[in-house]
Amino acid sequence: MTGPAAADVWTFETPSENIQCSVGEGPASSDIRCTIIERSGPAAAPRPEWCVVDWGHTFLMKDRGFVSMECAPLNRNRDGFDRAEYGVTGEFGGFVCTSATTGLTCRNLDGHGFFLSRAVQQVF
Repeated sequence: MTGPAAADVWTFETPSENIQCSVGEGPASSDIRCTIIERSGPAAAPRPEWCVVDWGHTFLMKDRGFVSMECAPLNRNRDGFDRAEYGVTGEFGGFVCTSATTGLTCRNLDGHGFFLSRAVQQVF
């Protein structure tokens, strides 16, 4: 008898250490969760009334479908992540992410995604 297949999980951050992501890649689907620690300007979407903790910092996307934002306490820990140097594009688990001096852009198989920088956070 075999158990469920385990997902591969790995992490990366931008050179500024301000954007941190974790990727889970499983046999049926994958997801990516990215958190921007320090941000300015308005959130990419209005805060829901029920959200009483941090909003506008954490973005979750599966390999198919739309991006969602999470209402969750912000973890400001900045260590333990592999570095995604500026100018690098990675393809993994149904995602393409590009780290640039202007920010981090990630897209899924459906073309949905997000752009994160200290000044601007966008969901598309």
